[in-house]
Amino acid sequence: MEEKKTKVKRIFDSIAGKYDFLNHLLSFGFDFYWRRKALRLTGLNPDSVLLDIACGTGDVAIQAKKTGVEKIFGADFSHNMLKLFNEKSDWIKGRNVQMVAENIPLKDETITNITVAFGVRNFYNIQQAFNSFNRVLKPNGKATIIEFRMPSNKIFKALYKFYFKKILPLIGGFISGDKEAYNYLPVSVEEFDEKIKMPELLNNSGFKKIEIYKLTFGITQVLIAAK
Repeated sequence: MEEKKTKVKRIFDSIAGKYDFLNHLLSFGFDFYWRRKALRLTGLNPDSVLLDIACGTGDVAIQAKKTGVEKIFGADFSHNMLKLFNEKSDWIKGRNVQMVAENIPLKDETITNITVAFGVRNFYNIQQAFNSFNRVLKPNGKATIIEFRMPSNKIFKALYKFYFKKILPLIGGFISGDKEAYNYLPVSVEEFDEKIKMPELLNNSGFKKIEIYKLTFGITQVLIAAK
């Protein structure tokens, strides 16, 4: 666990400067749609109190602010990601924190919404993180998770795996200068999809209602878990 935590932090600190550009390039711009769709499905409103975990450079939080949410906090284990978030958005300064999802430094039942975009597979203890989510959420609060998955269609899955394992690491490694980071991505997605059952883990943590939405030919999923 400690080894994974250290590795993930090193990778994301390393690629932070190219992270936004590569996200948009390698997803063909679909990442904008996935974030907007997930936030619409969540049903945020001006009274929401949002904690964006694994916030990176803040794209989810920034999109949430555009919908009218004012009380937004960011959290990430990568100092370099948080630094870039501060540079992109003055309003988040003083409202983001370097932390791991497994140990959220908030009092019980203090926020209405948690979002995590493409970060759960990087947690070193997913069950512990979901326990932490449930603890800090108010009754009826929601955790919204956006995560990659392997598509079910055999032909599309084969094409997807070829792109993910051959093309993406080549482009990502060349532009970011960190080959390990973009080799880690496809491996982590496939391993996560095979081994981790998020609905089961969310149930174990006390979430009562879990909705699952598949986007873009099933390569991305949105899970919304209500406390």
